[in-house]
Amino acid sequence: MASKVLDLIYWRDVRTTGLVFTGLVVGFACLFQLSAISVLSNLGLGILAFTLPVRLLYKVLELVRLNNRVHPFQPYLDEDSSLTDEDTVRAVEHIVLLVAFAVSELKRLFLVDSIVDSVKFLVLLYLLTYVGVQTNGLTLMIIGVICVFSLPLSYKLQQERIATIYKAVKTILKKIKNLFKTLSSLVKLAPETASSPALTRTHTPKLKVRTKRE
Repeated sequence: MASKVLDLIYWRDVRTTGLVFTGLVVGFACLFQLSAISVLSNLGLGILAFTLPVRLLYKVLELVRLNNRVHPFQPYLDEDSSLTDEDTVRAVEHIVLLVAFAVSELKRLFLVDSIVDSVKFLVLLYLLTYVGVQTNGLTLMIIGVICVFSLPLSYKLQQERIATIYKAVKTILKKIKNLFKTLSSLVKLAPETASSPALTRTHTPKLKVRTKRE
């Protein structure tokens, strides 16, 4: 299953990936104007409007003995899409673990187990309110689909250039960090150098007074 998803993301089968990508984008775009029930029902009607005439055509050819009982979609029907017991148990365990992790994390964040993490979560929720005003869920889903089908392939094609840019940015950030460290050390040394002459001035009169008494 994971290999099939990677094949789709990296466009290893351009025809299949193009169909899936176009279908997802068009389907989400249709949800702006129609309800989900209407989109799903029309999608089913469109599939049957193609498969049923093709099946009837092959049946007519079979009746007139121009076709030797060949089903046009037999290779797709013969594909084993069922899950084994091990795959089912593994998938269910994975889903249960994800749900349990999500519940525990939300409980920890909402009940302020860590003040820093809860404050970060609060800032994230506050920023999402502005995102919700500007866009909606369907827009974000369309953007997510486009990113999933474009960013991994772009990174694979431009991996060396991205690695070079990343190293350059990392070097610049390191220099800036060292500069701030140097400035902070200079700021810390300035009060110490300013306070040392004051100490010498306060001690010198006492020494003079003691010498006069002696």
